[in-house]
Amino acid sequence: MILLNKGGLKYVIIAVLVLLLGTTGVILYQGHKSGAKDVKQIKYHCPMHPAYIADKPGDCPICGMKLVPMENKEEGKKKIIYRSTMMPVEISDKPGKDSMGMDMVKEEITVDAEPSKVSGLEKISITGEQEQLIGVKTEKITKRNLTADIRASGRVAHDEELYNALSEYKQTLVTYADMKNSKISGENLKQTEEMLQAIRFKLAHMGISVELADRMVKENKFSNLLYTNKSGGIVWIYAQVYDYEFGLIKEGQVIEASTTAVPGKKFKGAVISVGSYLDAETRTLRVRAEVENPGGLLKPDMYVDTLVHVLLGQKLAIPVTAVMDTGTRKVVFVKTSSGVYEPREIVAGAEGDNYYEVIFGVSEGEEVVTSANFLIDSESRLKSMTK
Repeated sequence: MILLNKGGLKYVIIAVLVLLLGTTGVILYQGHKSGAKDVKQIKYHCPMHPAYIADKPGDCPICGMKLVPMENKEEGKKKIIYRSTMMPVEISDKPGKDSMGMDMVKEEITVDAEPSKVSGLEKISITGEQEQLIGVKTEKITKRNLTADIRASGRVAHDEELYNALSEYKQTLVTYADMKNSKISGENLKQTEEMLQAIRFKLAHMGISVELADRMVKENKFSNLLYTNKSGGIVWIYAQVYDYEFGLIKEGQVIEASTTAVPGKKFKGAVISVGSYLDAETRTLRVRAEVENPGGLLKPDMYVDTLVHVLLGQKLAIPVTAVMDTGTRKVVFVKTSSGVYEPREIVAGAEGDNYYEVIFGVSEGEEVVTSANFLIDSESRLKSMTK
């Protein structure tokens, strides 16, 4: 048994205390290092001068505004939508058929994890005085009845090829009917049936359905493809509609034509067929219309301007002036509170009455910037660059 005197005991106690303090220090240090990984250093910057960054709260030395914390970016998420292959602006969040009766194609798009996070843009804050200075205006998002105006250049038809095809079709129909009435069968009847099918295919390629061709032949309404009567009557007009708009055009819609050759005169009629083939060079589709021609004022091959009003129905709508279209995405700025504006990427549908139909990105009742959004966008981009 070892006996310690008072002096030895004193040294032992000191050694134990040193050991305990050292162990505690190591534990605290390791805990600090571990916690440092979880706690991110917060930086502050000026909303109006994002280039100025500080490690602690304070005032901007340039404009005197309070510095605000800089936010950390988060990755976006995927969303499934369904898009029309023939009419790309026609979008749905559910599978189904487009307005032309074709199946809509599934498409994956990237949207932001939070509405306020858009790649390359950041939320900004400005004072009421600054809002007035740069002329900020906003508008609430509501549902409204939209009407799209489809404008296209066209010409009064002078179509010898179509006239000849319809004439041939008419004559072949008469021959086929006579053969059936005479109870002729065998190879001759089969050849006539094949000829009818070939002519129908040719007409379909020219944008004329079997139903339309039969009606025209029955009513003998295709002589106006070559000339117009001085007494008036009906003329055909061929309008060239762009690929991103033709999905809105339907047979039976009212069409209006005008020409500089007859100033101030409107010629009204109806769409009778929408072509099935796209012109690869002009990216247009031929739309045919029957138009009244009082006094025979419209002449074959005369150029005209056409207009079709399309009722889109009640849609959640956003002003065109609120949308910043980069070509790859459409962005708006939403006023979330007094002086605070956050960017939102939206998916837009058809355009009408200076409004876009909104498919995704904003909600009814929210306010979007309609004026000075380019200045807000510049500040938002600058703020994003400093992160």
